Amino acid sequence: MTIDQRGPALPDGRGEISAAVLAHLRGEGSPLPDPRLAAGADPYGDDLQLALYVCYEPHYRGFAGVDDACEWDPVLLAARAPLEARFLDALRRDAARDHDVDDAVGELLVEPVHGTGVSHYLQEEGRLWQLREYAAQRSLYHLKEADPHAWVLPRLWGRAKAGMAAVEFDEFGGGRAERVHARLFADLMTDLGLDTAYGRYLNAASAPMLATVNLMSLLGLHRSLRGALVGHFATLEITSSPASRRLALAMKRAGAGPAAELFYTEHVEADAVHEQVVRHEVIGGLLVQEPHLAPDVAFGIDATVFLEDRFGDDLLGHWRAGRSSLRTPLDRAASVSVGPEPDSDG
Repeated sequence: MTIDQRGPALPDGRGEISAAVLAHLRGEGSPLPDPRLAAGADPYGDDLQLALYVCYEPHYRGFAGVDDACEWDPVLLAARAPLEARFLDALRRDAARDHDVDDAVGELLVEPVHGTGVSHYLQEEGRLWQLREYAAQRSLYHLKEADPHAWVLPRLWGRAKAGMAAVEFDEFGGGRAERVHARLFADLMTDLGLDTAYGRYLNAASAPMLATVNLMSLLGLHRSLRGALVGHFATLEITSSPASRRLALAMKRAGAGPAAELFYTEHVEADAVHEQVVRHEVIGGLLVQEPHLAPDVAFGIDATVFLEDRFGDDLLGHWRAGRSSLRTPLDRAASVSVGPEPDSDG
């Protein structure tokens, strides 16, 4: 048995399914949830999404006090399967559209004249407490940025593999530890007076945020979904540059600090180049070799946009009502003065 105490603590459960998964990871000998529970669960709700997140995390850094062997625990994998099926079936029903890859990519390239998303809101009127909440939620991905996409590399070859590896090399700092994008995001969090510990804000994060990260893990861990993973990655890279420009301006306007600005200005430049590589080499190369994966690539794009829109709508719904988007309050003992924060309604 290998027990590592360096990972994040296990979170609090959010329902019957997640509580049972957490009890199993704590070694309490409790039975894992009946698969029939997954069939009736809200596919985007707190309970199912937290359970999935906890099932996936052993493939990353794991949890403090949890046996490393649980990564391939057949009992845990069997419990994960119906949760994945419930989530994936819902996405195929709610997100998939009847269009081809060119149309899906083309829609990503069009910037609306009057944007209404989160990055537009933060640029124009976002307050520092909202930028802190945004960063705390996004930390569930950005502190492992590009990691779930690396799983697709052994499943590609030729142009697609070379293009994907080139973009991933940049995401991982081009060989320089201080330039790894996860490191840059930790620096952003420091500027915002946030705790940079990996997984620190899991209890605070909303179900829509968990779903965006779970999608990456789901697509990355299944070879059969490699086309959808490429579509997901393309969506992030194509939409990143303009959104990052707005977020950099939001950080500057709010006086968040130089590292907070740098994270996004870095993405403005890098992702403008990545967009071309992903479109022409990764997607183009993949579809030359495996043209039958075109519908999967389009689905990956659609599912990513759908879940990102849900996350954005959730944030803006809370913020416009003057409420926190978090389930638990941020640490009020931050090392910088950030002004008053709203009460959490979680």
